[in-house]
Amino acid sequence: MTIDWDPITHVTKVDPAKELPSDLEVLEGTDLILVGGSDGVTETNTLEAIRAIDEHLPSVPVCQEPNGSSHVSRETIDAVDALAVPAVYNGDRDHFVGKHVDLFTEIGRKPEKTVGSSVPVVGDLIASKGVDVVSELAAKLFGEGYVVQNLESAAADRAGVESTWTPDQVAGTALATETFYRFPIFYVEYSGTYGGPADVEAASRYLEETTLLYGGGIDSAKKATEILEAGADAIVVGDCFHDDPETFRETIPSR
Repeated sequence: MTIDWDPITHVTKVDPAKELPSDLEVLEGTDLILVGGSDGVTETNTLEAIRAIDEHLPSVPVCQEPNGSSHVSRETIDAVDALAVPAVYNGDRDHFVGKHVDLFTEIGRKPEKTVGSSVPVVGDLIASKGVDVVSELAAKLFGEGYVVQNLESAAADRAGVESTWTPDQVAGTALATETFYRFPIFYVEYSGTYGGPADVEAASRYLEETTLLYGGGIDSAKKATEILEAGADAIVVGDCFHDDPETFRETIPSR
């Protein structure tokens, strides 16, 4: 993985299916761009979003978080610093392990094939040029341990999430993420609603090496500060970037 998470406290989630703000200078001060979404995302609009961001902020790392093979191509892989593959702990089997097994089975069996084939949804990134693609992709790919806490969200629907978890369960999942699965990222995702600090406080006690991300409903400096002070290493802000850029600016911590 080519991203240094230590200095990152503010992540902007860019949905390629949504219109970008007319002035991308609003992104000044964010530490990382995460490009991905649940509905209406294509390889074309993903690449357009990545290139538009890179044109305005070439020094800010960009990570793609795809949830389908149609979102990924040789061009998107080359254009980003890393690819994040979520493993949704409270989702269905496919979204925790099934699609990842399919991914690496396909890469190992047919490394010469093009990106995008019969392997569905999250992580089905099938490589395009020669056997070197395995190491090439591994250099950019990392896993994210995910807990999706908003049952009404598109993310929950897509991942087959049927129940939210208690702070104790979230804490146990954080511990497993660091000590057993060894994912570099643990992501508490409220997807459009504000969940407050309880899950973050519970999870942060068990994370030393793994980066703790919180996303959902952050639309003010107060909420951003509350989550960071609760123990999150970084906040992920998405909706207000698209809907209200001036409010989005308020979520960026002062340096």
